[in-house]
Amino acid sequence: MINAVGNPQSILLLGGTSEIGLAIVQEYLRKSPARVVLAALPNDPLREQSVAQLEAAGAPKVEVIDFDALDTESHPAVIDQAWAGGDIDVAIVAFALDGDAEELWQDQRTAVRVAGVNYTAGVSVGVLAGQKFKAQGYGRVIVMSSVAGERVKRANFMYGSTKAGLDGFYLGLGEALSPHGVQVTVVRPGMVRTQFSAHVKEAPLTVNKEDVAAIAVAASDKGKEIVWAPGTFRWVMTILRHIPRPIFRKLPV
Repeated sequence: MINAVGNPQSILLLGGTSEIGLAIVQEYLRKSPARVVLAALPNDPLREQSVAQLEAAGAPKVEVIDFDALDTESHPAVIDQAWAGGDIDVAIVAFALDGDAEELWQDQRTAVRVAGVNYTAGVSVGVLAGQKFKAQGYGRVIVMSSVAGERVKRANFMYGSTKAGLDGFYLGLGEALSPHGVQVTVVRPGMVRTQFSAHVKEAPLTVNKEDVAAIAVAASDKGKEIVWAPGTFRWVMTILRHIPRPIFRKLPV
């Protein structure tokens, strides 16, 4: 149960070794101790390191459960296991794949795999966790979207299209769950300094994962449906959304 001052006592991170996801959990732990459930790939070499990181940050208990985003048949059991130790106050959806943008649109197998992780798996766990939260009558969801999905550009349209779908689904899920006391916050970061984006040249308005975490938690605490990281991107994307497509396609990538 979320305590009297608004701090969660139990947190589920779907994408249990995600740098941004872990930073969000740590942001919560700065405020108050909480039980943490990490849902991560069984063979992920960063599992133990992630547990140690959160224990050092003040988590009194960190449980790790197996989670394969592409194995949607296993997701009901994963969500059941996450809730087996009691209600979950906050669920963070923070898993994704990327790759070479030119390969992604020309290699069918790779494209389907990225779409399966970035969109289909996000929908799968969103539906399942949403029903758990609905039954509880309270809870919060924080989902990592991207400004890349707000107006998909040629340079990374495969990745951007998956984030556009994920973004739309969770905004709708938030509206569906709101009457049941559940709140969903969609976070739209630009480039973040993590290993995930290390292969890409740093873009303007790039931020640290700790910055994204602080913005995400503050937005969730305030009940916001959407938040940009950094906030400047809200105004940048407002302009870009209204640029005619013939001009938009000529802009620098």
